[in-house]
Amino acid sequence: MNERSKDTRLTRRQSLLRLGGLAASVAGAGWAGKKLLDPTTAEAAGTGPAAVSSGLVTCVLTPEMTEGPYYVSGDRVRRNITEGRPGAPLLLELAVLDVSSCRPIRGAAVDIWHADAGGLYSEEAQLGTGGQTFMRGIQRTDAKGVVTFRTVYPGWYTGRTVHIHVMVHLGGRNVHTGQLFFPDSLTDVVYKRAPYNRRPNRDTRNATDSIFRNGGKRSLLALHRSGSGYVGRMTMGVSRT
Repeated sequence: MNERSKDTRLTRRQSLLRLGGLAASVAGAGWAGKKLLDPTTAEAAGTGPAAVSSGLVTCVLTPEMTEGPYYVSGDRVRRNITEGRPGAPLLLELAVLDVSSCRPIRGAAVDIWHADAGGLYSEEAQLGTGGQTFMRGIQRTDAKGVVTFRTVYPGWYTGRTVHIHVMVHLGGRNVHTGQLFFPDSLTDVVYKRAPYNRRPNRDTRNATDSIFRNGGKRSLLALHRSGSGYVGRMTMGVSRT
């Protein structure tokens, strides 16, 4: 079930919001205490064109990555995409910013899809999941440029590290296609739990994933524990043109 071979060259750089010396990023073992600088906080601190011109804030484009073989158009507009499938709960909060101004974009359509805890994608006849729609959904960004999905920590499948696919559409145009990644140290912890521990010996980690090597470090989710699950955040800078 390897991803189809597509051009994985880095055509855009990651979207991070930097305020003074504060970088919104996550680093391996230190993931638990990290929080992403959200658009509201940044705006209150003085973002927008003036802040960009002064050098106070820098927005850069999110890295483009391969769409992969499991994209299906016309996913349902919904927040909870689990459809009752088991797995460690994951609350995914994604923010979309205009890279030219660092301002949140309202009304952008954010489409995500990923494997379930068993490593299967829905709507794939060859996987025996035709007609099913788990782990797929679309949300529109709110006034703060944010969408929220309730899902589960993705499972693994042969040839790929753990990831979530994402697309951003604006005005009927695709303005970003990317993938979101997870620190291996956290995945190792999660995969000790059921139902993940029924499938030991995952064969690909971040360092050996061909797609992760082309910008994946800049597409790592900022993650922290929340109850029995996790919250993952990412800010994506996109160009309207």
